[in-house]
Formats: sequence, structure tokens, C-alpha cells
Amino acid sequence: MRALETVQEKKGEEGRNSSTDSGLYQLVIRLGRSQVIDVGHLGRFVFPSGYYVYTGSAKRGLESRIVRHLRREKRLWWHIDYLLGQARIVEVKRYHGSRRSECELSRRVGALPGSKIVAPGFGSSDCRCSTHLFHFRRNPVRGGESAE
Repeated sequence: MRALETVQEKKGEEGRNSSTDSGLYQLVIRLGRSQVIDVGHLGRFVFPSGYYVYTGSAKRGLESRIVRHLRREKRLWWHIDYLLGQARIVEVKRYHGSRRSECELSRRVGALPGSKIVAPGFGSSDCRCSTHLFHFRRNPVRGGESAE
């Protein structure tokens, strides 16, 4: 099984760019050097260099949410905004209209070899998951390229 499974995108009746599109997404993020980052009310954490996989969801406006994450300039709102101020997105996976839950998808990432939790509670303040962000020394999507 591939590190992160590829799922065919499903285009809803309204189309992908609609403000009502919903689904899950995963951001593959690269942090070039270790950094201490304040994550709002969650606290301050040491983020090692490497790759991160963040799992999120949007009840509507999935594409708008992803576009927002890709912007460099934005108001810091979600936990992921604080990390993205220091790191860059290298890949986005979309799961339009997915029946799988955000938590289930995140747990699958956490079960991958080499996954590590560096910020407990990150992205999971509205559920019982330990986190929705996992660190990997090497890229879990691209066959293990190193961040160094």
C-alpha cells in the first residue's frame, strides 16, 4: 500500500469550484529546518525539519479552504496557519465527497512507518484524536526523499 493512498476525485453536481463542495484534504508540508513555533492557544512546540502530513475537512468550500492554505498572507486562524507561516506545501490530496471521516484518514497517516506526533492536539480541538498532524523525516508520498 502506498504511503498515502490516491483517491479519485469526485466532482459534485455543483462542480469543484462551488462554495458548497465538501470533503477531506491532506497537505504534505516541508519544513526545511527545525524551528520553535507558537501555535496560538495550543502552545509552543519544536517542529523538527522534515515533512508533515496534515488532514483537514471542509463541510463546504473545500477548494476555497485549500486555496486559503496555499496563500502566504492570511490571518492566523487555524493551527495549520502557524506552521504554514514557516513551511511550504509540496502536495495537496483532495477527497471530494468522501464518506471516510477526517479522524479515520488522520489515524491511517499516523499508522504509517516513521510517523511522529510533535504537537499534541494540533488540528484536533474538535475531536478526540491526539493530533491531525504527523511528522516524517522523509516524504511519505514521494518515496522517501529527505528534507535535508
